[in-house]
Amino acid sequence: MSQVLVGIDIGTTNSKVGVFSTEGRQLAVVSRPTETLRDERLGMSYYDPQKMWESLFSALREALEQVGDVQVRAIGIASMAESGLVVERETGVPRSPFLPWFDTCSEPQAALMKQESDPFERFRRSGLHGSFKLGLAKLLWIRDHVPSALSGGDPVWLSASSWIAYKLTGRMAFDYSLAARTYAYRIDRKEWDAEWIRHFGLPPSLFPEAVPGGSPVGTFKADLDAPGCTGETKVAIAGHDHVAAALAVGAIEPGVVYDSMGTAETLVGTLNSRELTKEDFAAGLSFGVHIAEGRYFWMGGQSSSGGSVEWLRELLGDPVLSYEQVLALSAAAKEGPTGVLYFPYLSGSGAPMPDSGVRASFVGLSKFHGKSDLLKAVLEGTAYQLTFMKRSAENLTGNPIRRLSVVGGGTRNPLWLSVKADISGCELVLPGIPEATLLGGALAAGVGAGVYADAAEAVEAAKRGMAQDGIATRVIAPDAKRHDQYRTLYEQGFEPLQGPLRSFRGL
Repeated sequence: MSQVLVGIDIGTTNSKVGVFSTEGRQLAVVSRPTETLRDERLGMSYYDPQKMWESLFSALREALEQVGDVQVRAIGIASMAESGLVVERETGVPRSPFLPWFDTCSEPQAALMKQESDPFERFRRSGLHGSFKLGLAKLLWIRDHVPSALSGGDPVWLSASSWIAYKLTGRMAFDYSLAARTYAYRIDRKEWDAEWIRHFGLPPSLFPEAVPGGSPVGTFKADLDAPGCTGETKVAIAGHDHVAAALAVGAIEPGVVYDSMGTAETLVGTLNSRELTKEDFAAGLSFGVHIAEGRYFWMGGQSSSGGSVEWLRELLGDPVLSYEQVLALSAAAKEGPTGVLYFPYLSGSGAPMPDSGVRASFVGLSKFHGKSDLLKAVLEGTAYQLTFMKRSAENLTGNPIRRLSVVGGGTRNPLWLSVKADISGCELVLPGIPEATLLGGALAAGVGAGVYADAAEAVEAAKRGMAQDGIATRVIAPDAKRHDQYRTLYEQGFEPLQGPLRSFRGL
């Protein structure tokens, strides 16, 4: 009977379960939609926790049924970072809405958090800049709008990964990387910030134990039934989905940077654990505890990267342009820069200048520009913003970033990849991993279960698995002439216009 590892990825749009050999080969993947509901009375979006659990458990059973007679050594759960809910500690019964990370209902509470502490001191402890996304802001919204969730009994705040881990094991816990996304956790001490939590009238007991990413939080419950899972199957929280994916592509050493190209786009790099400085704070990036021992990760994101393409796809066609039509339009674009600057801030901007109020814009349009120019300008704008983050990270670490390991749906657009390479000046390495977050979750759990000695050995296993499956790595290099042209547009236009853009707030 062969031994396997399971990865779970709880995503904003879809949630997936993947089964992998201990040699890193993908054996089965099952996907389920992540259903977002809406409460108009409270003015917020939410998930149904029981439906999420039932959907994922059925996907787990289906995936394991596909691979036949196996023994599951470990299950690793990764998820969207800040989503969470309050449950009763003794029974696990949900007591609050299950709030998704993207819901802006907690913006007033985020503003309160910023007023209640020196921003740099809070950053030095947490690695974060205050935001409505963060777990503490969500908890303060619950305190203000659903106070019964926190009164009486013994309430506990769980992330999406923590919720599924609890349902699988009966134990409540966080991993370090997801604890860091609450704004209530000290990454410098690896402990909950009790003083800060009490400042808002909340008990520190609201947060369960935090453990290293990939460490087993328990074993598979005896009353559950899934093929290959026994009371010896270890269950781990693999943590932040992007950090898990970074493990899969080998971004566990300083200088190796992971780029996730999807609806949102995220850069993830690594640095040795150390005290955070004012220079780190000024970089506008966020920091947390990596799955790789002794490392921090740095992270920067733009929420409307692929989202900008989707927005334009809907505007340019009636009915909406198909993806085939989008690719055809892309292919029709003239070579070289459009000369149009697009600022991809449909939902505000992230690093290195976080600002939820700034808005998207086009600069430099003329009557001679057509649909293909608009589309290419959007692709260029997302790459300019990526360069904005990249330069901030380079200034921070003191190391140039010359290569990016790129995964995600955006890699299916050849023009986007070419534009990204030309503007950033980086080689884009496409490892061809079909499900990086799932694989990273499985590998993290494998490290925690002793299948691999450490993160580096897990990465080597993933490389062997890809080689055995015949998955070839592609490399896309920048064109030197176009890079020089784009660099001029970036340095004379995109970056200098950041300040004026933020001074205009619209209606």
